[in-house]
Amino acid sequence: MKTSIRSSRATRALYAILVVLGTLAAAVSHADDAVAGAREVVESTSTQVLGILQNKEVPVDRRLEELQQVAYQRFDFPTIGRLVLARGWSQLSAEQQEAFLTDFKRHLSLDYGRRIDAYTNQTVQILGDRAEANGDATVKTVVNGTTSGSVAVDYRLRKLGGEWRVIDIIIEGVSLVSSYRSQFQEILASGGPTRLLQVLREKNEKSASAS
Repeated sequence: MKTSIRSSRATRALYAILVVLGTLAAAVSHADDAVAGAREVVESTSTQVLGILQNKEVPVDRRLEELQQVAYQRFDFPTIGRLVLARGWSQLSAEQQEAFLTDFKRHLSLDYGRRIDAYTNQTVQILGDRAEANGDATVKTVVNGTTSGSVAVDYRLRKLGGEWRVIDIIIEGVSLVSSYRSQFQEILASGGPTRLLQVLREKNEKSASAS
């Protein structure tokens, strides 16, 4: 059974991270004041990321480092990693869990980082925000000016330690977490945690070499 990590939908979602964070439109419709802070997290990040994306005089590897630092502040990678593995999380030892989170975070960073120069001034409109039943929040956006036309991108955020952090991105109805979950469950079922970590490391080495 083939155990490579498929990335077509995930890649589109990761590219959308750059676009949405970097080109937020001014028009905003508040759906719920209780989750206004979630929208503000996305908004407050936009100026910083936009500056990084537009400054093409800076080498790509340096801009990638800067974007990684922003992402590490705004995305809750430990929660994303646990959601991705779901029940498979308990199959990993504490040491393997730590290794998975490190390698998965690097995988995401390398994957979307290779597309920095694909940014061509797309525009994004925030359509609104809403509170979810479990206390999470969703910020709904649409990306305009892509090669495939308008693309719907939603952010799922969770308040942790008093701060809103991104825990999922849904592009055209497809969740980043769910997409990776189906792939990782296949790898776990066929090769267990050791194989999963091996596949991630191989993908990271390949991406790093390509960069």
